[in-house]
Amino acid sequence: MPAIIIRAATTADLGAINDIYNHYVRVCTCTYQEKPETPKARRQWFHHHGKRYPVVVAEIAGRVVGWGSLSAFHARSAYRFTVENSVYVHHRYHGRGIGSRLLQELITCARGLGYRAMIAGIDAEQTGSAALHAKFGFKEVGRLKHVGFKFNRWLDVIYMELLLKKPRARAPGRRAKR
Repeated sequence: MPAIIIRAATTADLGAINDIYNHYVRVCTCTYQEKPETPKARRQWFHHHGKRYPVVVAEIAGRVVGWGSLSAFHARSAYRFTVENSVYVHHRYHGRGIGSRLLQELITCARGLGYRAMIAGIDAEQTGSAALHAKFGFKEVGRLKHVGFKFNRWLDVIYMELLLKKPRARAPGRRAKR
């Protein structure tokens, strides 16, 4: 098998990223989005990410076969040291270690950017995704029952967390009160 190359995504990759994602929108509960993402919305998503929230792709023989991203976990400022990850692999390339390579790269990026925790929101039926995250040390920290509704059925989401660094008593740049 040709080598898997993990690299930063570019705007030229957005078509492939969208094709991979939209396949899962149409056939799977690994995303709770019900309508395919438009190219315009995907461009806006990409430009929103930037250096603090990287997007990476997996490439084999010049073809994008998977992607991953870090996103803000929550808009409120107190969550600024926590990110949520997404990993999607082209359905014809499962079982080749691509998801592992993407998730490892995202963990490395998150640590390098100074984040304290990574969160994964995973549909409870997606046991492969949960196993992938567990392989990298993510622990299940919560389950929300019947919060999604797709394909005419109620869905549960599990939250998994990876602590990237031991939390300190106070955030960086803050001095203790005297």
